[in-house]
Amino acid sequence: MPTQRLFTALWPAPSLQAAISKWQGTWDWPRQAARVKEDRLHATLHFLGDVTVSRMPDLTRALAVPFESFELELGVAAVWPNGVAVVEPFVTPPALASLHARLGEVLRRMDIEVDSRPYRPHVTLARRAHAAAPPVDGPALRWRVDDGYVLVRSLPGGAGYEVVARFG
Repeated sequence: MPTQRLFTALWPAPSLQAAISKWQGTWDWPRQAARVKEDRLHATLHFLGDVTVSRMPDLTRALAVPFESFELELGVAAVWPNGVAVVEPFVTPPALASLHARLGEVLRRMDIEVDSRPYRPHVTLARRAHAAAPPVDGPALRWRVDDGYVLVRSLPGGAGYEVVARFG
């Protein structure tokens, strides 16, 4: 059975992607770092993994949960122990935590595994970035999330992402 590698995410407008990318360019990156391309910058809500194509109509219907607008202020730079460089919000808005929880409930009901670790909203800037150093001062990037969230398919061979459904 054919499958698609899927995740749900908040997808910033191109202007915010450009602002994040500009700030990303001010980091001191180790040679091996794999920086995320500007048009791929996003905040993952849930990684679904490989889902059979036949489940897509039911999944798409189920993922349409209530959405409430909120604002993220990105500005906490970090390199996680696994070498992933990220920018996190200063605070997780209650509406984001609620959206994440509702989507998790939907996925569990559909027997799709949900990450058991606490949710840490972030935008990934690079992988293999163990020795990366963020600039001392970074801009506070304001992201008004009022256009909902998306279901995204990873294209084969690392060719990028395709938004397959929009919600909210």
